[in-house]
Amino acid sequence: MRVLHIVSSMNPESGGVSQAIKTLIEETSKLDVISHLAVVDSPDALYLQNEPLIIYALGPSKGVWQYSKLLLPWLIENLINYEVVIVHGLWLYHSYSVLKASKLVERSNHSRPKIYIMPHGMLDPWFQEAQGRKLKAIRNWLYWKIIEKRVVNELDGLLFTCETEMLLAQDTFSGYKPKMKKVVGLGIEAPPVFTKRMSDLFYNKCEGLKNENYILFLGRIHVKKGVDLLVNAYLALEALGTKLPKLVIAGPGLETDYGKKIQALASKSNSIYLPGMLNGEIKWGAFYCCEAFILPSHQENFGIAVAESLACSKPVLISNQVNIWREIEVGQGGIIFSDSLEGTQTALEQWFSLSLNQKKVMGLQAKAVYESKFAVDSTVRRFMEAISV
Repeated sequence: MRVLHIVSSMNPESGGVSQAIKTLIEETSKLDVISHLAVVDSPDALYLQNEPLIIYALGPSKGVWQYSKLLLPWLIENLINYEVVIVHGLWLYHSYSVLKASKLVERSNHSRPKIYIMPHGMLDPWFQEAQGRKLKAIRNWLYWKIIEKRVVNELDGLLFTCETEMLLAQDTFSGYKPKMKKVVGLGIEAPPVFTKRMSDLFYNKCEGLKNENYILFLGRIHVKKGVDLLVNAYLALEALGTKLPKLVIAGPGLETDYGKKIQALASKSNSIYLPGMLNGEIKWGAFYCCEAFILPSHQENFGIAVAESLACSKPVLISNQVNIWREIEVGQGGIIFSDSLEGTQTALEQWFSLSLNQKKVMGLQAKAVYESKFAVDSTVRRFMEAISV
């Protein structure tokens, strides 16, 4: 089977979707699936260099719509070479161009491939309801009426990463009538085995943290992630004289206005570390050496870093706006809380009140949740079943 994956960008700083796509392609290749990847990144992008996957870089793209003049002609010429196409993400030029190319291929009396969309949370009602997004919500509503409703309804179906994502998507826009909806998951590769080099590299990045307990946040420094809730809750507990582990907030975005706000807040404590984005062995060192992972996000479709933490046997403290919270609650692999200052503070207090043995047991349960729900094998099986229909 030949499969084409299409995504606007593979920039790892945009979030974990790029790594999830790589994992899916690598794992399905073991089942004799030949996968190619089309993006509208510039061919010169550093993150595309030395990449073993077959990638057609059809950029650079232009503007907020990420338009590329090369994409549509390439799709018209090449769609017929594939049996299945997976469109990752919505609201940008690449999803519109796939719909347009498919119609043009059909008009030329060629049979087009099956085309499925993985929204990756982009149909979540949060984007239409969140404060400060009124103009963007109006823009999205107009775009839905004119273009994206046709993309969702006229292609062959939607593939979701979890049950909650699928349920939330059905209430965001009127006229939502996809031909097929299936949950396939988002498989996360098992982490590499821990080595001392991982911890050494991480502690070199966070000078003064060695031999200290710490809670880890790892993700984009963005208002959606609730990082301000985390810092303010930590500072409030510190002001009460609570004995606290250190707090590491790692990820890209410190240079943004919001990132600068977080830096200003964090400067009020000597116990908060902001090492920036972590990759490779340094990232795994951060996971393996922490006592728990925390994510007070206001909206999170899946939370790849959450699953990675579980895979490292680390309990997770996550808000009930992270769409995989139900699986974690059922498996008792962490603590679930509301995405508010009070909820975040309560979750931290609850974690600090646990005994060492209780924390150890929760870590074992965290690993069991990963293996039963988020390991890559089960995701690949569900994905193959969905696209083979």
